[in-house]
Amino acid sequence: MSVPTAALDSSVCAPLPVLGQNVTVPLVTGGEVTYAALDYAASAPALQRVWDDVAAYAPYYGSVHRGAGYLSQLSTDLFENSRRTVAEFLGCRADDQVVFTRSTTDSLNLLAAAIPAGCQVFVYETEHHASLLPWRDARVTYLDAPRTPGQAVETLERALADRDPYGPALVCVTGASNVTGELWPVRELAAAAHAHGARIVLDAAQLAPHHPVDIAELDVDWVAFSGHKLYAPFGSGVLAGRADWLQSAEPYLAGGGASRKVARRADGGVDVDWHTTAARHEAGSPNVIGVHSIASACKALTEAGFDSLVAREQELVSRVREGLAEVPEVRVLSLFGDDAPRVGVISFVVRGWNSSHFAAALSAEYGIGVRDGLFCAHPLVRTLLGSDPQDPGECGAPEAEPGERSLNAIRVSFGAGTPDEHIDRFLRAVTELVREGARWNYRTEDGRCVPDRGEAAQV
Repeated sequence: MSVPTAALDSSVCAPLPVLGQNVTVPLVTGGEVTYAALDYAASAPALQRVWDDVAAYAPYYGSVHRGAGYLSQLSTDLFENSRRTVAEFLGCRADDQVVFTRSTTDSLNLLAAAIPAGCQVFVYETEHHASLLPWRDARVTYLDAPRTPGQAVETLERALADRDPYGPALVCVTGASNVTGELWPVRELAAAAHAHGARIVLDAAQLAPHHPVDIAELDVDWVAFSGHKLYAPFGSGVLAGRADWLQSAEPYLAGGGASRKVARRADGGVDVDWHTTAARHEAGSPNVIGVHSIASACKALTEAGFDSLVAREQELVSRVREGLAEVPEVRVLSLFGDDAPRVGVISFVVRGWNSSHFAAALSAEYGIGVRDGLFCAHPLVRTLLGSDPQDPGECGAPEAEPGERSLNAIRVSFGAGTPDEHIDRFLRAVTELVREGARWNYRTEDGRCVPDRGEAAQV
């Protein structure tokens, strides 16, 4: 997979309007500033277009698949049309199914519950926990972190060739790392998997918001992603791909909507005829607004011109990487090296700084929101930092005091709604903090680094 080669010119595409772009936040040093949301990899701000579409639909809200009334029929049409929109956005094949879930984590747990008995699962240690952990009832082979895309393919080929006994197998891989932003060789990994009789699921949580995803072109069997990373509100996700394993598996949740017919038996028991469509795994009243918001985001990204959005984001990526390279104390984390294509997700550490302290200062003194921690990818961050698995450090809960070393990194992430000013402010803040230090004193409280009340630093 490669990034489109459109000219990297900010005039190609302006930032898309998002919620919160004019929110102001207080600074500990006094005054207020417009908030710079640079934590897109955790949750991207909702597009204004998505919010407007949801608001327009809200008065017409009704039950789905269950009501004869006008609003129920309208909501059912909206729900199923959203399914078709997502299928088109993902380039689904004619016989693929689109199942609506709560998130990427939910999607991959659904698939984990649907894999055939005896299935072997192959997953790299570099995965987000949503991809790393769901396979509890399968035989799992955890693959070491590769240092080149070619090594990733070779590692997978060797593992698949050595599996015994030969039977159903599934490969789970990210499309873009939530830690380094680097693009993985998805098409080549899919070819390797299929050559050895395995299937492959793509965790596109970080890829889909930044880069077109085409199931047929990539030749993957399933794709999973979350709405809240695709500029939609929380609480909705997608699992799209081949129907056979999903149709053969017991419903992910048992209940109304998943069942076609339920009848009492003469012996007092119950017989159930389950749906074979996507409804089989969508029991209960669905999140119609969440599904509609995902479809709206898919349309907005497509209509804005995804190639232009990618081109602008690549300009921002280059600007951030070049700016950080000018600060010798900053080390950017990478698996594949400086030349690897990547999306707008960059993690780094700063020599002499506790990462939580640095992130807290960015927020309190500059109004910049980033993420610090292990990013729910503990094995990968530990590998990149060269740490021992027993070293202290938790996802989002640093243990070190300000000024002490901590096993954490800082992540800056951005996308279609990021203004140039937010990037410029971030780079200026990094440079000033490294050269001049924080202007305020900080302490650890409930596992987080926070500014002391009224405690300006002595400079």
